[in-house]
Amino acid sequence: MGIVLSNIIAIYRRELQSYFVSPLAYAIAGVFWFIAGLFLVMILLGPDGILPAVALIDSQGKQFGVPVPPIDVPYEFIRAFLDRMGWLLLFILPILSMGLYAEERKRGTLELLATSPVTNWAVAVGKLLGVVTFFITLILPLMVFEAIAISSSNPPIPPTIPLLGHLGLILLASAILSLGMFISSLTDSTLLSAVFTFAVVILLLFIDLIARNIGGPIGEIVGHFSLLKHYNTLIQGIFDSSALVLFSSYIFLGIFLTAQSIDALRFQRQ
Repeated sequence: MGIVLSNIIAIYRRELQSYFVSPLAYAIAGVFWFIAGLFLVMILLGPDGILPAVALIDSQGKQFGVPVPPIDVPYEFIRAFLDRMGWLLLFILPILSMGLYAEERKRGTLELLATSPVTNWAVAVGKLLGVVTFFITLILPLMVFEAIAISSSNPPIPPTIPLLGHLGLILLASAILSLGMFISSLTDSTLLSAVFTFAVVILLLFIDLIARNIGGPIGEIVGHFSLLKHYNTLIQGIFDSSALVLFSSYIFLGIFLTAQSIDALRFQRQ
């Protein structure tokens, strides 16, 4: 067990270091922060933003003497921002995951991994932990800005709501990256890996719409596999154990399929 853990840590450190010396990773970070920053500003202060809308409703209420129901601005801001972030992941994460194994295939180092004493599971877990850690470093500055934006709210927003929302964001990203890692292990083309990962994620996000058209018990079962449905539950501040189980299942499935893919390559080489 100790040897496996040390192998995972070694792969994890190698993978994480590769992101901080990669120009592509810095380009992805720059684009991600720019778009996420635009979302944050537009949700708060844009023409259709929360603060102008609340100010308009308040002024109309005073003008016509109509009582205005209270609006939970921090909650609406966190929910709307994390909703936009979930859609942003759809485009960013396939680019992050496309080179996890495809680049190894292209450089010829995947054969070395496949024939090395390091287990396939250790390689897959280490690589996934590396890319998920890099993703977490991308969202940490955004969490600081969110905290500043809601710091003056009165009454303050319960901390469980943003914590659950960001946990959902990390779990959603981990599930997508895990599946993208498996797809990356099947090809030496990073472009094909990104395209197929995007297609799979689109299917898993919109499978809830397919389930509604199916209807009945079968539709209800199919709809349970929707990433978007369970992500929306968490960003609303609702703790749902089934959402945690579903995301964990997708993460495990991606690691398992990746390990089997590399094991097949190991068998071919033998």
